[in-house]
Amino acid sequence: MPRDTTHAGSGQPSPDRDGAGQVPLLSASDHARVLTRVLLSPVVKGPIVRRPGPVNLVERFDLDSAGVREMQRLHERYGDGPVQLRIPGRRLALVLTPADVHRVLDGTPEPFTPATLEKRGALNHFEPESSLVSSVQERRARRPLNEEVLESSRPVHSHAEVMTAAIEREVTSLLGHADFTGTLDWDGFATAWWRIVRQIVLGAAAREDHQITDDIRRLRRRANLAYAMPQNRRLRESFLAQLRRYVEAAEPGSLAEMVARTPASRDAEPIQQIPQWLFAFDAAAWATFRALSLLTSHPGAVETAREEMTRAPELPYLRATVLESLRLWPTTPLLLRDTTEETTWRTGSLPAGTAVIIFAPYFHRDERHLAEAHRFAPQLWLEGHEPGERDDRAWPLVPFSDGPGICPGRNVVLLTCSMVLGELVRQRSLTAQQPLDTSTLPGSLSPFSSRFTVAPVR
Repeated sequence: MPRDTTHAGSGQPSPDRDGAGQVPLLSASDHARVLTRVLLSPVVKGPIVRRPGPVNLVERFDLDSAGVREMQRLHERYGDGPVQLRIPGRRLALVLTPADVHRVLDGTPEPFTPATLEKRGALNHFEPESSLVSSVQERRARRPLNEEVLESSRPVHSHAEVMTAAIEREVTSLLGHADFTGTLDWDGFATAWWRIVRQIVLGAAAREDHQITDDIRRLRRRANLAYAMPQNRRLRESFLAQLRRYVEAAEPGSLAEMVARTPASRDAEPIQQIPQWLFAFDAAAWATFRALSLLTSHPGAVETAREEMTRAPELPYLRATVLESLRLWPTTPLLLRDTTEETTWRTGSLPAGTAVIIFAPYFHRDERHLAEAHRFAPQLWLEGHEPGERDDRAWPLVPFSDGPGICPGRNVVLLTCSMVLGELVRQRSLTAQQPLDTSTLPGSLSPFSSRFTVAPVR
């Protein structure tokens, strides 16, 4: 893993400063370039619910690679930064170096709170009391509940036996249907995926409760527009009431059961933590289907995965494959924090209320410092660099964020993804209809258009 070797610039003219002593403000032309090449793609694709049409368009024109190149250009021009830009009513700062990534993520929730203006505007549509958008005081009650229920520190959850049984059943059913068409596509995969997720989170009784996942999707579509879309409070309350009923039923082996039997204060708002888990599993579906493209395209990878499935649920290679999918095509490209107080940087200061942005694809795909930037390299994750296990000098690969704000459900997600992926290749021979060159991977990959030919294992 490469270390932080960023440099201080190349002698380019210094940008204008937005007031004495403040972090430099980008020029007008650089503002326009960042807005259109870095920030536009994540917004157009849908920050809360992905829009398949725009996602396919971004892939066609490889717009995510353009964002990485623009960030590299900014670093060459402005040095280690950070740099400032403005949009109406909002002050933003872009982080350009690994050291600053670590500083921001390690400084959660103060002075860098994850409860940003943008997140509050979006998540208030379906989880206004989620830990992710809570005040520092509220977070003290809500974050530990998430960590205890999701068993954040355990690679294999104590409910793994129930989880993996549901995964095996649903993958078998999915592939049985795919045998008739000879093809596995996104629509079929997504239907099976949500049956799995509902059972893991809410219990087997929720297997066919399409309404509950349809309702959160409707709320999340509104959340794509954040403050610009009025909240549908009636739908939100109906959705939360249905979650409460599953917790009251407390089906053994489900996360709902864990919520029911985990002591928590009223301030913890246990029911309102669950929507975030469902939200996270949506992104996990894209990561898994993309990982299937990697696995079936890379020489020898499927054979390695099948052999490893004999030791399930301990699946380091399959976990590494999913993590590579998330590194290469981050499902959360913009890691956002708001400053809770004035902060001082090498180039000046930023006032409280500034949105600090970490553009994850830049650090994940910067070939100047990461030799494996554009190729399938599961060894990155097999060398002690699992999420949450790094030293302060490590290059920032942050598929689940990092520091105190690291995703508490990362291990449940990785267990689910790796088991689904492993069952798919164990039970059938799958061939990507558009194979990837895993030595030179594109900057964008739409899961919605991926298709696999299905045949018996020989």
